[in-house]
Amino acid sequence: MPASLEGFSVAAELEGVPSALAAARDGIDALLRDRGLRRTTPALTAESLLRGAAASAALEGSTTGLEELRHGQGDAIATGAARLNADLLALSPVIATSPLQAFARMHTLAAAGTEMADNLGRPRLDAGIAARLQMMSRHLVAPTRAPALAVASLAHAELATLRPFGSRNGLVARAVERLILVARGVDPASVLVPEAGHGQAGATYRGALTAYATGTPDGRRTWLLYAAQAFGRAAESSPLR
Repeated sequence: MPASLEGFSVAAELEGVPSALAAARDGIDALLRDRGLRRTTPALTAESLLRGAAASAALEGSTTGLEELRHGQGDAIATGAARLNADLLALSPVIATSPLQAFARMHTLAAAGTEMADNLGRPRLDAGIAARLQMMSRHLVAPTRAPALAVASLAHAELATLRPFGSRNGLVARAVERLILVARGVDPASVLVPEAGHGQAGATYRGALTAYATGTPDGRRTWLLYAAQAFGRAAESSPLR
């Protein structure tokens, strides 16, 4: 059973996960406290979002590099990722109250120009997909004991493995993770680069998602322990460094 269908807190309490996520959060908080929130500027946020778009696009199969994207060049995947991240933070209040609406808008941004207009923002017609999206949406707006890092990473894994849309699911899933970190106060200025944390892991990232997709406690634990390390890399990739 996927983590979103049993609630976030159960997965977040699996062996070794609480301490791993707590250590990751300590590292994030130290970065933001010592390096940055007083000095954070819109330019640093924009740079983080651009770095994240490039990293997420590469994971989706793009060959566009960061400097190309910085100059407005790139393939459809990269330009979709940049467009998504550029408008992402405006969805912070939406993800907290209407997650399905946020997902739809994010897919529209990521896939515009590459899918028929009628398909933008619309999940595939499948009862199982609809049920899991509804369940995850309810959990995202309900109170939980799970730390924000767990909620963000589990939402990411659920969308990445469920693949509810006809395209660009990875871009949406990674953007959702970043957005939840903002909305839940972990990274309000969005200066971490969680997409780069996953991009640097390569095959390990995909293997952790494969483990999550098994629907077993061990699979969820594997994903969350991986995610804790990825959040550390997200902090290292911040322009605050």
